[in-house]
Amino acid sequence: MALAYLQECMPEAKEESVKRSLLALMVLVLVGILIPFSAVSAQDKVVSWLDPMYVDEDGDLVADLPKDKTKWKNPETLIFTYSPVEDPGVYKKLFQPFMDYLEKVTGKKVVYYQVQSNAAEIEAMRSGRLHIAGFSTGPTMYAVNLAGAVPIACRGYGDKFQSYNLIVIVRADSPIQKVTDLKGRKVAHTSPSSNSGNLAPRALLPPLGVTPDKDYTVVFSGKHDQSILGVRSGDYEAACVASDVFERMIDRGTVKESEFRIIYRSQPFPTSSYAYAHDLHPDLVAKIKQAFFTFKFPKEMQDGLEGATNFVPINYKKDWEVVRKVSEAAGEVFTFEALQKLK
Repeated sequence: MALAYLQECMPEAKEESVKRSLLALMVLVLVGILIPFSAVSAQDKVVSWLDPMYVDEDGDLVADLPKDKTKWKNPETLIFTYSPVEDPGVYKKLFQPFMDYLEKVTGKKVVYYQVQSNAAEIEAMRSGRLHIAGFSTGPTMYAVNLAGAVPIACRGYGDKFQSYNLIVIVRADSPIQKVTDLKGRKVAHTSPSSNSGNLAPRALLPPLGVTPDKDYTVVFSGKHDQSILGVRSGDYEAACVASDVFERMIDRGTVKESEFRIIYRSQPFPTSSYAYAHDLHPDLVAKIKQAFFTFKFPKEMQDGLEGATNFVPINYKKDWEVVRKVSEAAGEVFTFEALQKLK
């Protein structure tokens, strides 16, 4: 029809010439459609989830240092903490050698701040009361987007960082043998922000035939260790937990491996990140990085952290990509309102 129309409009033109004109017109139309579409797609790929109070001009997905130098912080006392995945008191003692080293390198006093929830830890950094922290895998994204955390390290061995898996555990004497047997059961998740304890099962279990909240009842335990102990005591029929926490509890003798059976194990995820607040003075940040990347774990830290020997540099945009994809698949949103629900 288009060819006939052009021939009617240009009766003196040869058919071949008309065809060439039509082809050129189609190309122009397609270019007009595809170029804007490509531009939108490219923009979608770099959309930031950062809270409006932060800026990310370089596109690395983390908050930039404030341009106003009067907002750069250089406190005399640095506040440090680690994710409350288990008893906070255990980690205060475990990280003492690193805090002593951090004091030596930075010339600052370092104090451990015990937090009881992921939300409390994130809010502490958002409000400026926390300067350096270890965040669990899932809460790392809340910390980045809502608290201006800048992840720089993971625990690891040499240049390889530690990883862990989502595992679904049941009691050894449980009749539950496979994931689909979870239907109609009461299953412990840890907290809404947890990767292995909530987001990963919501993204990874449905393709296996089980959808949390639809096929089984989700009960939030608060922490991985509480989920594990709850399965042992019979409070929960199964639990979605991080493999590294499970293994630590076995190594410490808190539980026995023979008391449980693992019915599912996911592909590996990066373990906890270590981050500093985005508004710390650049000179102080340089010393903090120096402390992280020159510190060698003493034996007591290695024993308590699955044999890790040192901190390994990470790139949040690259190394947390798999975690972000799980969060997207699970429908997670990183807003201040969502953070309030984590308490």
